[in-house]
Amino acid sequence: MLDPEGSVEHQPASSFPKVLLIPLAMLLAIAALLLLAFSATRQKEPDFYTFKVVNIRGKLVSLEKYRGSVSLVVNVASECGYTDSHYKALQQLQRDLGPYHFNVLAFPCNQFGQQEPDTNKEIESFARKTYGASFPMFSKTTVSGAGAIPAFKYLIDSTGEEPTWNFWKYLVDPNGKVVKAWDSTVSVEEIRPHVTELVRKIILKKKDEL
Repeated sequence: MLDPEGSVEHQPASSFPKVLLIPLAMLLAIAALLLLAFSATRQKEPDFYTFKVVNIRGKLVSLEKYRGSVSLVVNVASECGYTDSHYKALQQLQRDLGPYHFNVLAFPCNQFGQQEPDTNKEIESFARKTYGASFPMFSKTTVSGAGAIPAFKYLIDSTGEEPTWNFWKYLVDPNGKVVKAWDSTVSVEEIRPHVTELVRKIILKKKDEL
């Protein structure tokens, strides 16, 4: 159709597609936000290696450095009836399997029978000089009850096993998940096969990736 001026009349383009585009864009934006939130939730799902603890020298450290290796977490004491046998066996295990694929992680604790009364410096000196302990040691702490540090709360919640004495042992896999827990009466030699099997899987996986 020609307008009075003789030019072609331009009809306004239909706004119908634009009306559809707006809610579609909103839906896509919401979906993207939900996906990001879901990913963030998965990333923040805790495991043992996501926690930070204080080492025997008083420095805050992340357990993330042990991810990819097997850990045997133990609440140790210097004046317990289990001290000598456990320290010797733990150091032997560390010597045989560590430190690239495995570590004993020792957490001194004075909760049970007040059998770890000394300072961090004295505890470390005792362990290093008496048993040649080469495994990582952490600051004297609380491992049971309401005051337990978050890393131990995670161990307890994961296994349903809470320390009731010195030298409880928690086996943690390379992904930070707790495999099993043992009380003081179970010797390190009895659990060695469980540790060795996890370490063997790491070595085999690395060989397959070569």
